[in-house]
Amino acid sequence: MDGDMRDKKLRTAAGADDAPPAPHFSEMTPAELAAAPTVYRDGLMEGQTALISGAGSGMGRAMAFLFARLGANVAICGRREEKLAETRDGIKAHIGRDIAYTPMSIRDPARVEAFMEDAFDRFGPISVLINSAGGQYSQNAIDFSRKGWEAVIDTNLNGTWWMMQEAAKRWRDARAPGNIINIVAHVERGMPQSAHTCAARAGVIYLSKTVSTEWAEHDIRVNCIAPGAIKTEGVNHYPEDVLKDFHLANPMKRFGDVWDIAETAVYLAAPSSKFVTGEVITVDGGMAQHGWVWPGGKPDYFKE
Repeated sequence: MDGDMRDKKLRTAAGADDAPPAPHFSEMTPAELAAAPTVYRDGLMEGQTALISGAGSGMGRAMAFLFARLGANVAICGRREEKLAETRDGIKAHIGRDIAYTPMSIRDPARVEAFMEDAFDRFGPISVLINSAGGQYSQNAIDFSRKGWEAVIDTNLNGTWWMMQEAAKRWRDARAPGNIINIVAHVERGMPQSAHTCAARAGVIYLSKTVSTEWAEHDIRVNCIAPGAIKTEGVNHYPEDVLKDFHLANPMKRFGDVWDIAETAVYLAAPSSKFVTGEVITVDGGMAQHGWVWPGGKPDYFKE
């Protein structure tokens, strides 16, 4: 069943007396990513180079496919080499383009520096850096372990910063324009049961706004994308009773898909956004204006 039919079935079930079953999401296949319709013309990113972290799965992988389809040189990184290799092999098999990949943790600033140095040596000044790597888990904040808090902050905030700073230094030194896109979250109303990632993503958002001003003199733009409920394998980790209603947290009453995020990233990477910097583009079906999301399950206190 394709995504649209699955969403329709869920919406129909949501109006029935019986609660719908919790959906199970799998990633878009390489064949689907290679054939998904796009509003962008062939060759749009020809001669450009995109560095994408967290591209072994989900939104990062979709962006790698779309940028490769549009003609960009693509280099990806992530923690799991086997997932990166799957992305590389899928792009080669279905699009006919070679991409580079590097297994690494963005939490290691020395490793980030080496990765960025290699990318600039191999491709010259890159065109766009997309920070899609990140991770979190749902838990009440009062129960966070110190190790869990530090891991989420170190990945989502510190790791993103190491990538941003290392790219910016090289753009400045090369006197070349730069473009950074950070994948964040909608944080204006907080994120109950995800306070650690809310703190980190808020940090990235306001870091991005700050350096978009500081780095304007170097012709470096910095923007963010805040996804809502997006169909990836990651959402399968939520409790079943939560997942079956998760899409109802936005007024469109459906999930978005990774292609929504990939096409938004191209908008920010292409000349279409040449006068846009310091902004957050929210792609969430209106969830920011509608209701609350409880990824670990709504507490009894709020069920009244």
